[in-house]
Amino acid sequence: MRANPETGGHGGLPLQLHRPPFTIVKIVFLLALLACNSRAQTSKVSVLDFGSQSIAQRAAETLRNRLRIVGALQVTDADLSRAAAKGVGYSGSLNLTVNEARDLGAALATEFYIIGDAQTLRRSSFEKPVYFESYCSIFLVSARTGKLLFWDRPSFENSEATRAETLLSQHLADDAFINRLVAIISKTKQEETIQSTVLNSSVDAVIEEAPEDEKVAADQGIRLPRPYRRLRPGYPDTAARAEAEAVVDVAVDVGADGEVGEVQIVRWAGFGLDESTVATVRQLHFFPAMKNSAPIPMRVLLRYNFRKPPR
Repeated sequence: MRANPETGGHGGLPLQLHRPPFTIVKIVFLLALLACNSRAQTSKVSVLDFGSQSIAQRAAETLRNRLRIVGALQVTDADLSRAAAKGVGYSGSLNLTVNEARDLGAALATEFYIIGDAQTLRRSSFEKPVYFESYCSIFLVSARTGKLLFWDRPSFENSEATRAETLLSQHLADDAFINRLVAIISKTKQEETIQSTVLNSSVDAVIEEAPEDEKVAADQGIRLPRPYRRLRPGYPDTAARAEAEAVVDVAVDVGADGEVGEVQIVRWAGFGLDESTVATVRQLHFFPAMKNSAPIPMRVLLRYNFRKPPR
């Protein structure tokens, strides 16, 4: 069930969470165990194609080659990754749900993967004559959770296309950039291992099935949560520079008091749009969901559509 703050639709999953506490000793033990084993572990990473332009092929291959020399990583064969992605119908989108991202990760048989888009564009403006921009949008994704872990969009301008492309390639091969990716992969792998161990020893959360729409909810004696006022996330400069248009979906836990609890991105877009959405959702206040005249906690799905603002 989806709630769209722009159209006024409401819905969600009634939520009852039972989260047993875990002792500090257990967490410390897990951390110590991970610290002992992390050096011996390697992470499997796929780098998918960044487009059809020559700079796109060069950018993806630069990342593959640089990541291959990192001892903690195993980079999968490009042809095998390409075939696996094509087999599940992936066509290069950078706006995926976490389920779609997990499905793609499963097809790649990898722990992490990088998707992106790289182009060289001929541009002009009132401030300067014709110039060229070479950019590369880079998204690092966890195959296990489907979460977007990191995004970046390095961009270089020059009066000569070849020079702009050279600057971009140098940036992608730079140790500082590669080390940043490796650090995020290493940290995420440790966190996911801890989370998996904790969840495997916990009692599953009890989540009631949500009514499909407001009429069904009313028939069940349920009134879905409604925000006091609707807020629209801002369109950040980082998205404007990328001319990004995308959809961001968030799952929001609304308590019996109408206050926002946990907020989870379930369709990510990068370029600062996810962060803008979460910051806005955390400012919302709701009339809580009601069941048989009593307030209840409920999880709702909110959708925000981002389009380039008119010039």
